[in-house]
Amino acid sequence: MLMEDHVTPRRVVIIGGGFAGLFAARALRRAPVAVTVVDRRAHHLFQPLLYQCAAGILSEGQIAQPLRAVLRRRPNVSCLLAEAIDVDPRANVVYARRPDGGALELPYDDLIVAVGMRQSYFGHDEFAEHAPGMKTLKDALDIRRRLYQAFEMAETATDPEERRQWLTFALVGGGPTGVELAGQIREIAGHTLDREFRTIDSTEARVLLFEGSDKVLRTFGPHLADRAARTLRHLGVEIHLGTVVTAVDADGLIVKDRSGASTRFPARTVLWTAGVEAPPIAAALARATGATQDRAGRIAVQPDLTLEAYPNIRVTGDVMDLNRLPGLAEVAMQTGAYAGRAVRHSVEARKKQPRPFRYVDLGSAAYICRGKAVVKIGRIHLSGLAGWLVWLLVHLAFLTGFRSRLGAVLSWAVTFASGSRRERAFAMSDRDPSPEPLAGTRAPATSA
Repeated sequence: MLMEDHVTPRRVVIIGGGFAGLFAARALRRAPVAVTVVDRRAHHLFQPLLYQCAAGILSEGQIAQPLRAVLRRRPNVSCLLAEAIDVDPRANVVYARRPDGGALELPYDDLIVAVGMRQSYFGHDEFAEHAPGMKTLKDALDIRRRLYQAFEMAETATDPEERRQWLTFALVGGGPTGVELAGQIREIAGHTLDREFRTIDSTEARVLLFEGSDKVLRTFGPHLADRAARTLRHLGVEIHLGTVVTAVDADGLIVKDRSGASTRFPARTVLWTAGVEAPPIAAALARATGATQDRAGRIAVQPDLTLEAYPNIRVTGDVMDLNRLPGLAEVAMQTGAYAGRAVRHSVEARKKQPRPFRYVDLGSAAYICRGKAVVKIGRIHLSGLAGWLVWLLVHLAFLTGFRSRLGAVLSWAVTFASGSRRERAFAMSDRDPSPEPLAGTRAPATSA
C-alpha cells in the first residue's frame, strides 16, 4: 500500500483556465502531481484587451490562446472542456457537465478554485437582452457586430430620428472597461469610419457614459480620474455622473439622477460595463463548505487562501474575498501562483510552508485613446503619452505567446498610425428580424 501511494501522483483539480488557473498550473509544473484544469471554454482569454477585440483593433486569436497549446509543455497537466457545477468536499469530488450534457466526476486531493466573475445586472437580468456585457470572447464579438452594424443601419435609415438613435451609443459603468470602450467608439466614429459613408457623418455619433458615483475611474484616485474625464470630454464623450439605469429596451434606456428625476435617452446600442457577480459554482461551493460570501458572491478565505475546515481547497482570483482586494488580473496571477506553490510545498512535505498571501500592487492602467492612457503604480501617477507607453509595455509583458505579442504590436502600430482597424468583419445576427415583404411584392404561394 505504501508503494502504491508513492507511485500514485497527488491529484490537483483547478477549476478555471483564466489568469489564476493558468498561473496555478504553471507553479505546479515540476511538482509530483497530476493536474486537471477544467473550464467551460477551451481557451485562455486575456480579458483586459477584450474591448480592443470588440473595437476591431485585435483579432480573437491575439487575445485568446487554446488552453491545451498554452499548457502543452506541462506533461503533468491535462485539460478538460466541461463546466464545474458542484463540489463534494467530504468525498473530494468535483462534479462537472460536458458540452453535450454528460456528467463527469473529478476526484481530487487538492482543489484550486479560479472561476472568476461574470457580468451582473444588479437584479435586472432582463437588461441583458438589450445591453450585453463584456466578459467573454463571444460577448466581444457580439459587441463588435453591434457597433459596426449600428453605422450601417444609420446609413440606410430614412427617418432622421431613427438615424440619430443608431448613431447614439450608451455605456453603463464608468470603470476601466466603460472608459476604454467609450474612447474606442469615439475613435471609430472620428478616425476609422469618417470617410467611408456617403449618407451619414460618422463623426456626429454620440457616446453617452453613465456612472453611478461622482467620478469615472474612481479607484485611480481623484487626479487621474479628472484627467481621464477631461480626455473623454475632449474626445466628445458625454459623461453623466450620479446616475442609475432603471430600464433598458431596444430603443434606449431610462436613467434616474440624484434628484430622483428620470430621463429617457434614445439609443439603439446600449452596452453594460458595470457590476460583476460570482458564477453558480461559487454558491455551490459555499453551501457545501459553509463558507461565507459577500454581496457579489465572492468567497471569504483564510490568509493562505484556504477555506476554514478545508485546508485542501484554495480559492483564488476575482471570486476570492480577502482584504478587499480588487478584481484585477494582477491579483488573479499572484493568488494563482501562490496557491500552486502552496500545493507543491505540501506535496513535497516541506517543513517551511509559504507565508500568508501578500499582494504586491503592480498598479492599474486604463487606455483611453491613441497615445493617451492613465496609469497608477503606487505613488506614481502617469497620464497622456507617458501613461500610454507604460500601458503598452505592461500589456505586452503579460500577453500569452510570442505570436500574440507580435500580432498585437503590429495591430497597434497600424491603428496608432492610420486609425484603421483590420478586425471589422461581422455578420448579421440570426436573431435579427426577418425582413418584411417589400411594397408591391407578393409572398410566394405555398402548396397545401
